Amino acid sequence: MTNETPAVRGPDDSGARHLQEAARRHLWMHFTRLGSYDESHEVPVIVRGEGAYVYDDRGRRYLDGLSGLFTVQAGHGRTELAEAAAKQAAELAYFPLWSYAHPRGIELAEKLAALAPGDLNRVFFTTGGSEAVESAWKLARQYFKAVGQPMRTKVVSRDISYHGTTLGALSITGVPELRMPFEPLVPGAIKVPNTNFYRAPEHGDDEVAFGRWAADEIERAILREGPESVAAVFLEPVQNSGGCFTPPPGYFARVREICDRHGVLLVSDETICAWGRLGEYFGAQRYGYLPDMITSAKGLTSGYSPLGVLIARDFLIEPFLAGQRSFLHGITFAGHPVSCAVGLANLELFAREDLCGHVRRNAPAFRAALEGLSDLPIVGEVRGDGYFYGIELVKDKATKETFDDEESEHLLRDFLSPALFGAGLVCRADDRGDPVIQLAPPLICEQEQFDEIAAALRSVLEEAWRRI
Repeated sequence: MTNETPAVRGPDDSGARHLQEAARRHLWMHFTRLGSYDESHEVPVIVRGEGAYVYDDRGRRYLDGLSGLFTVQAGHGRTELAEAAAKQAAELAYFPLWSYAHPRGIELAEKLAALAPGDLNRVFFTTGGSEAVESAWKLARQYFKAVGQPMRTKVVSRDISYHGTTLGALSITGVPELRMPFEPLVPGAIKVPNTNFYRAPEHGDDEVAFGRWAADEIERAILREGPESVAAVFLEPVQNSGGCFTPPPGYFARVREICDRHGVLLVSDETICAWGRLGEYFGAQRYGYLPDMITSAKGLTSGYSPLGVLIARDFLIEPFLAGQRSFLHGITFAGHPVSCAVGLANLELFAREDLCGHVRRNAPAFRAALEGLSDLPIVGEVRGDGYFYGIELVKDKATKETFDDEESEHLLRDFLSPALFGAGLVCRADDRGDPVIQLAPPLICEQEQFDEIAAALRSVLEEAWRRI
């Protein structure tokens, strides 16, 4: 895959130069090594999007293989979503959900309750995924105090998992490098093994036994801490950080059984895995389990406006329905009227174009395109589900030997990240865990885009191996 011929900047291209200078001087980019952008390394400036592609300020085209940040489900440039935002802004640009309601918030809450599994009927809006996770932990703690179990404050999550950046969500996150700069964090966040079967040689080829072991590790953690002290277990349907760890057969059924036995809430963190990413509206539906809460954001609006959500089962709101008690939590811009209008329009688009069905029909072709790279010596495993995949990179396929920290730094940051972008592919080269490349293209993608992704990856990974 090649980019379009870049536009040549002339001496009068002062606008582009100003953007570069202003970015270096004033813009604090998130999770970014700002020192990487000196005079010889420009800040990528993306100026527009269309379908599965985005374009930079030089006119170069890139396949958005990460949907922005696991977010742009319906693709770029969907005018109906922009028009929904404009119409709502003209009618009611803002009003809070603090003791008030507005039509779009009510309508979207009703729609989400209808789409969610079981009796997940209560919708608490946020502005993003971190806030949704934070809200879920706060709700669990206040709920248990309200029902006479005040010692239930702790939560269990998995090793290398990522659940957000607010202090509560960061405490639940299982990536030490992200946590350490901000410690001490909220106490009571317990970590258990994840479901990385590729790195579980002691279980041989028995994925079912591995899944039962991994689920039972959650129970062992609950028993170690004391069930009366544990409020909730936070799990992603497919764990993002570490490279798309899928659940072994029977894993979630076993976790649900464990949570029920010990009176612990099960929270399905679907900031990434909801809204068609796995071929269903919710990842819990994909794997057939009923959580007590679902947290989500990102694809709910396809990224056209910020919106997050906590969806809770009916019993969790019961202590707040009478008397003077209220859930003592709120966010100024949560359930913003414009965002809710975009969310409604996005879900209408999902239904009209059957985006979930599109993913189910085309996911095998996406997987096949990526598994076609397995002949490369640097590719250890391709894993994932739906339109959400990780490719783990290794030094030795036979032994699964990984790269040390220095090698990973050189491979991912010095070569792979710029080389993949230079090849016209937006994706993530990540080493939260072992080195992986992650892909999550817009849900509108088809064979043409799968082939482009595979071609770009093959070219760059072949060069990476030569350099090794």
